[in-house]
Amino acid sequence: MAKRSNEPFFWAMFSSGGMLAAFLAPALVLLLWFASPLGWVDAPSQEEMSTKLGHPLVKLGLFAFIMLSLFHAAHRLRFTLYDGLQLSHLSALIATIAYGCATVLTLCAAYLLLTFS
Repeated sequence: MAKRSNEPFFWAMFSSGGMLAAFLAPALVLLLWFASPLGWVDAPSQEEMSTKLGHPLVKLGLFAFIMLSLFHAAHRLRFTLYDGLQLSHLSALIATIAYGCATVLTLCAAYLLLTFS
């Protein structure tokens, strides 16, 4: 009996992370880095941001965005190293490092979101 591959899981994480990053990251950059400093929109106060970021659904959404973006980046880096630099002989090591870093950073994000009040 052949061993089942875990590739579909990582491709699903890659595609959903890419989709979220493509839709949300430009909007966040536009609002936080351009519109607010240029005075096009009013910048939220520290109290407003603290209240909004303290809501459990906002934390869950941020966690999903961060986690999926990290796994998207890990998957892209993995296949860039395989195909671009022809390092396919190090496939197990590269996969372990890439997905391990994504997992550790996801756990750090979860910790920071859970401890934020």
